[in-house]
Amino acid sequence: MLAPALEMEPVEPQSLKKLSFKSLKRALDLFSPVHGQIAPPDPESKKMRISYKLNFEYGGGSGSEDQVPKRKESGAAQNQGQQAAGASNALALPGPEGSKIPPMEKSQNALTVGPSLRPQGLNDVGLHGKGTAIISASGSSDRNLSTSAIMERLPSRWPRPVWHPPWKNYRVISGHLGWVRSIAFDPSNQWFCTGSADRTIKIWDLASGRLKLTLTGHIEQIRGLAVSSKHTYMFSAGDDKQVKCWDLEQNKVIRSYHGHLSGVYCLALHPTIDILLTGGRDSVCRVWDIRSKMQIFALSGHDNTVCSVFARPTDPQVVTGSHDTTIKFWDLRHGKTMTTLTNHKKSVRAMAQHPKENCFASASADNIKKFQLPRGEFLHNMLSQQKTIINTMAVNEEGVMATGGDNGSLWFWDWKSGHNFQQAHTIVQPGSLESEAGIYALSYDLTGSRLVSCEADKTIKMWKEDELATPETHPLNFKPPKDIRRF
Repeated sequence: MLAPALEMEPVEPQSLKKLSFKSLKRALDLFSPVHGQIAPPDPESKKMRISYKLNFEYGGGSGSEDQVPKRKESGAAQNQGQQAAGASNALALPGPEGSKIPPMEKSQNALTVGPSLRPQGLNDVGLHGKGTAIISASGSSDRNLSTSAIMERLPSRWPRPVWHPPWKNYRVISGHLGWVRSIAFDPSNQWFCTGSADRTIKIWDLASGRLKLTLTGHIEQIRGLAVSSKHTYMFSAGDDKQVKCWDLEQNKVIRSYHGHLSGVYCLALHPTIDILLTGGRDSVCRVWDIRSKMQIFALSGHDNTVCSVFARPTDPQVVTGSHDTTIKFWDLRHGKTMTTLTNHKKSVRAMAQHPKENCFASASADNIKKFQLPRGEFLHNMLSQQKTIINTMAVNEEGVMATGGDNGSLWFWDWKSGHNFQQAHTIVQPGSLESEAGIYALSYDLTGSRLVSCEADKTIKMWKEDELATPETHPLNFKPPKDIRRF
């Protein structure tokens, strides 16, 4: 005989969805009994948050009594903060050490919020049966306020530019019959010379702007000029492939340096050795001995026209910029390349070395860049773009850099920060075309207080600082950059 079967309780069929909801409700009832309610606004907590934010951001002033409280008071305040945190079961964040706190709020030096009541839909597991979290009590605006109170705001590390007075044009000199392409100053700072497309070199008095002398000898436009500080010599180079040495005592050519295969675009003198550097369309920078007229080196390595060059007393002694977008440092002992800089994307038509600092700037149609010497480390770009072909640039000892563009724009920059503090535009002289507004050469005099520009309207313009300008009349409008691009 078989035993009678046990009677089983009937099981009510339930769907999977209903079971999951039941499990979810049990979990919420277990860990958050008030899961369906929203935390009520707590004005005391809001007051503490605001006081913490004020103390954190503006409480860095001097005040020995508030910044260094006694041990007993600080211990009592800490115990009271712990008791308050335990009573309300809230998270307490102490303020930074040394922050200035009002006397009435020393015992409440903590970021405390009320009981942790999550909105519905946030299923977070808490501690001791009641969750502990930072919850904004009065909406999203307080949530942002509490976040900004915790985060430390770092000030911009970009150097603030020095205020410079604006520059103004005070004299226009006319006398050339063609584009004025080059300029050089006398070491005594009494006169300067300019070379033009009319194949002449003119010497002008710096103080009055009067013409003193006209020299003829080239058969093409003159693109480079340099005056020696050791001898009474002046050097000129032009599109006729010729490099000439003028004796200023006799006012005639005493030497010519033959070797370039095409036009000569730039010229520079070595500061300590009797050496002349010339670069041109044959993509070669040639090194000449001034006395013997011999070519010492032909610095070959560029793929296009060498249009800018300057010399230094120490390595690298020769720096050249080219239309192939590169800048090369040369070893003058062996005539070979030391370093090649490829930061630019367009032709490097102008370079300028700072008279005091050990760095230089190079100008291209894409940007103006600063490099550290002697290794050529890239420092930064200028903070604005002139957006034109930059033919020339010059820097004085006060840190004012001027750049001249092909469209007649003359921009002034602060050297340290790269801030463009003035944008001037030359006025084309009557009788010239509007397209003849280009600036081809810039140079400061030896004091750095006067700037001379050579332009395509066949004039020479002289600039100086505005004596009546003050930081109030011409304020500095500077915004630190958020990001600096390498290229």
